[in-house]
Amino acid sequence: MYRFLFTPAWLGRLAVALVLATVMGLLGGWQLSRYEERSAINARIDAATAETAAPLTEVLTAPSAGASPGPAPPEEALWSMVTATGRYDPDHEILVRGRTVSGQVGYEVLTPLVLPDGAAVLINRGWVPPGGDAAGAHPEVPPASTGQVTVAGRVRPSESGSRPVETIEGVTQTRRIHLDTLAAALPYPIYGGYLQLDTQDPPADDALTPIPVRRENALLNAAYTVQWWLFAVLVLVGFGVLARKEATRGSAPAAPKAPAPPVPPVAGSNAETGRGG
Repeated sequence: MYRFLFTPAWLGRLAVALVLATVMGLLGGWQLSRYEERSAINARIDAATAETAAPLTEVLTAPSAGASPGPAPPEEALWSMVTATGRYDPDHEILVRGRTVSGQVGYEVLTPLVLPDGAAVLINRGWVPPGGDAAGAHPEVPPASTGQVTVAGRVRPSESGSRPVETIEGVTQTRRIHLDTLAAALPYPIYGGYLQLDTQDPPADDALTPIPVRRENALLNAAYTVQWWLFAVLVLVGFGVLARKEATRGSAPAAPKAPAPPVPPVAGSNAETGRGG
């Protein structure tokens, strides 16, 4: 009944179905791994909100002297809350342009916090809108607090994609928080991660908009996982349905042939007249 499955045509169809189902299954597995990664990030964000902030030096490795930043923060440290005490250095403040908050493009303000040992950690103090109607107009940046400051912030890694540090009309700017590039523009060693400011003592200026914590959309990856695995099952089920139809059609009894209609005699033939030529 199913001997036709061993014909070249059906073996080819089976091979295509198996390849498609395998690819879709692997895509579903990749989406599942992304779901697990994003869920772990969200769990770290939630845990950091509930736990007491740790000192910076307990989470990040101090930098050594030189133009390179310290070691990058370990993955389990990302989004964790840490504290640091030092003095802001507004003379080496850097604006990161092209940053969007609540649908508006503006600037993020990076200010080095110089620690008692002479090293510094970059603090993302917040976001400010452009100074005019154009997105690239220089903003009015609230000055950093003077004197000793204690900050609490979330650990963030260096961004990929190096962009140059430029001085435009007296304002130091860049497009990416790429710590290797920024370290070369600063007169002291910096940590290999920066802090996204959460709270500060004394309090930060209200004109700075806090950078929102970006939670990962893990549920989207979960939906994609189910979708790809469902597609894989449907491909195999579809092949089975086609094979079943073919088997049913091949096993159906052949319909009896209708008898041929009688041939009418031809007028004037010998058979009709009884006479020979």
